[in-house]
Amino acid sequence: MNDYENAIEISGLTKRYDGFTLDNLSFNTAKGSIMGFIGQNGAGKTTTIKAILNIIKADEGSVKLLGMDSVTDEISIKERIAAVFDEIPFHDEFTAKNLDVIFGDIYKSWDKNTFEKYLDRFALPRKKKIGKLSKGMKMKLQIACALSHGAELLIMDEATTGLDPVVRNEILDIFLEYIQDENHSIFMSSHITSDLEKVADSVTFIDKGKLLLTGYKDDILENHGVIKCGKDDYKEIAAEDIISARLTDFGAEVMVSDKAACKRKYSGLVMDNTTLEEIMVFYVNSTKKEWR
Repeated sequence: MNDYENAIEISGLTKRYDGFTLDNLSFNTAKGSIMGFIGQNGAGKTTTIKAILNIIKADEGSVKLLGMDSVTDEISIKERIAAVFDEIPFHDEFTAKNLDVIFGDIYKSWDKNTFEKYLDRFALPRKKKIGKLSKGMKMKLQIACALSHGAELLIMDEATTGLDPVVRNEILDIFLEYIQDENHSIFMSSHITSDLEKVADSVTFIDKGKLLLTGYKDDILENHGVIKCGKDDYKEIAAEDIISARLTDFGAEVMVSDKAACKRKYSGLVMDNTTLEEIMVFYVNSTKKEWR
């Protein structure tokens, strides 16, 4: 049942639209981990998730979920995974009580007691119509449903967007609890990089449909740094060491991907640690090399 190494394996995933191509993506999400999927709005995150879930058909490449093929084993997979979207997919007239009955019919493994437990924990009303709930409550209701049928893999598309920091933290804590069981994995897209810094084990960056970077979050943060220097010193930094440089009136901030080597090479310059957000911004601008 659980004899797979990666919860998600994506190989050469390509989807072409008029004006946008998801271009040959390949990366894995290890079983028992949280993968943060990062990119600007329009980078292709939702398209990737729809292709992973086989909602849209990929033009090329393959996706494996829980060791199974996402197309040929779709029904078996969907019994064992859960997806949460930024917009609630349930009808406004439904209540939490209605959803309990509906999901009880859909999933063999639906657990009414677990669902009730999450409703209590999130202080969600049983009989209030979904259309009358706040955005935060709607998201909590989706998550309660996702966690109540024993899913081994949660796939989240911008699940914390638009929520206040208190609610976001509450949801992130639940995700961390969920993966205490090492058969559980989470793939979550977000442009709130601070959330992913808190909980993700690995991160994958995409921009304009292309893969920029994938790997362990701590390694990515450890390897990258920003050199802050004057104009003269900036000219001395070798082009091959630079991801991109933000030019200022006084000099430059230069992102490098091998912090340790650059510390030795440019020992007189100040090297700062960086964040996922900064890394994303500098990589997005890497085609220009210099920007303001």
